Amino acid sequence: MSQATDSDVREDGVIESVSGPVVTAKDLDARMNDVVYVGHEGLMGEVIEIEGDITTIQVYEETSAVAPGEPVESTGAPLSVDLGPGMLDSIYDGVQRPLEVLEDKMDSAFLDRGVDAPGIDLEKTWEFEPAVEAGDEVGPTDIVGTVPETESIEHKVMVPPDFEGGEVVAAESGSFTVEETVVELDTGEEVTMHQEWPVRRQRPTEEKQTPTTPLISGQRVLDGLFPIAKGGTAAIPGPFGSGKTVTQHQLAKWADADIVIYVGCGERGNEMTEVIDDFPELEDPKTGNALMSRTCLIANTSNMPVAARESCVYTGITIAEYFRDMGYDVALMADSTSRWAEAMREISARLEEMPGEEGYPAYLAARLSEFYERAGYFENVNGTEGSVSVIGAVSPPGGDFSEPVTQNTLRIVKCFWALDADLAERRHFPSINWNESYSLYRDQLDPWFEDNVADDWSEQRQWGIDTLDEEQELQEIVQLVGKDALPEDQQLTLDVARYLREAWLQQNAFHDVDTYCEPEKTYRILEAIKTFNDEAFDALDAGVPVEEITAIDALPRLNRIGVQEDYNAYIDDLEADIAEQINELY
Repeated sequence: MSQATDSDVREDGVIESVSGPVVTAKDLDARMNDVVYVGHEGLMGEVIEIEGDITTIQVYEETSAVAPGEPVESTGAPLSVDLGPGMLDSIYDGVQRPLEVLEDKMDSAFLDRGVDAPGIDLEKTWEFEPAVEAGDEVGPTDIVGTVPETESIEHKVMVPPDFEGGEVVAAESGSFTVEETVVELDTGEEVTMHQEWPVRRQRPTEEKQTPTTPLISGQRVLDGLFPIAKGGTAAIPGPFGSGKTVTQHQLAKWADADIVIYVGCGERGNEMTEVIDDFPELEDPKTGNALMSRTCLIANTSNMPVAARESCVYTGITIAEYFRDMGYDVALMADSTSRWAEAMREISARLEEMPGEEGYPAYLAARLSEFYERAGYFENVNGTEGSVSVIGAVSPPGGDFSEPVTQNTLRIVKCFWALDADLAERRHFPSINWNESYSLYRDQLDPWFEDNVADDWSEQRQWGIDTLDEEQELQEIVQLVGKDALPEDQQLTLDVARYLREAWLQQNAFHDVDTYCEPEKTYRILEAIKTFNDEAFDALDAGVPVEEITAIDALPRLNRIGVQEDYNAYIDDLEADIAEQINELY
């Protein structure tokens, strides 16, 4: 998080009262959203309300032992993030303090209050290669050079958005720290590799476009039935234990974004520990390098101060927008927005604001909208194109999707991946309920799938959807009278739907091969099940009993397609065996 210099800080006021993370100060010369330092220990906080000479501050650290009468200092600047080389392969807390740096400072995994560090290393030197030369005209966000930030990502150094721009006077290659000038302009402005940007303000863009390219997740149920676009928004609601976090982890590992920002917002400490331990060990399937070389983690665990939880999603989305301005596709995972909303509710209650539904603040919907609306596929000011895709997990109490956070999120996002506790109990993972979930991106993404995977992609998918819908209707009858009372064609439909569920929609996140499924494999598995369906109904029409059709030896092999590396040869052989064995029955 950006640091204020001594000259910026003014001792303006004194603490009047302390209520948890909410502190009121008297006679403080500050504006809304300014960063302030509270008490003798200098705890970081942010102005959230001003009434007369009383200023209300939310403090991002524990406030025990802070007392009235202690000083409050204002920086005169809003809460901002440090942007520049060094953010990737980093782990931050909710206000962009690098946890590894703080651990070294404290010589302990438990942090003292008032400890701070810049979001990027100000002393490290980077090899800068200019992309402009003397005489070139540059404007806000134009790319003036590159830095090899990690093995996977080339960091593009840009003119800050709030610069005027002008003609380049000097630009030289060499080793520089992020605060040293790398490009001089005739207007007197000096471009460094370090920028600051307020977290609650969207970075400027030229135009928001309709996304037409899918964000390939490698998860069959998502890519096959409920795809999300690059620049799209999605929500993953589900009760405790239904697999929200594992689904988020899978998306972070396998989604075909250039950059991944993972925000653990109020997560349990053991889950964030798993992320922090696992990600550095993972290999990036795109480059073969470490996955962390294109990942930034923001860890705000449930035992951290509640106010920092409220800011961590803004920290994540601002970092995502910065990489988007370079022309990268960024995927942001927020796990979970419910705990972010709970933080808003707690702060709102301490401010004695009028509560809305279930005690959440009346502005809950507006805050959720502001966050998700920063996603999109954009034409940037500098002429590049980039995207920010936002996938937010929601943790409705008791799995009740009618609660305010889920309902308000549904009004905003265009993908709804509903997790089902019953499916999770039956060990069906990902436990995404295909009857409740939906994607509003299907029509605009179908041309891409038809051009790049198969020209009958949408027809095959619709057949799968229709079969699953029919199964749902038939299951209600089966519960009343039993499967044997159904006509044979409906019994066969139930068998086909079972293979759709088990072989196509089910996927093992912990299997080396099945953990990722490219769209071509997703299509071919569905094609193999459709082959069985067509051959089976032909045999049924010819008078073959359904029991004989479903007893052929080749059929169980459908469930093993997902774990096959050479799946094309396996499916070709399986389809031939299914056709041959069914044809032998009549």
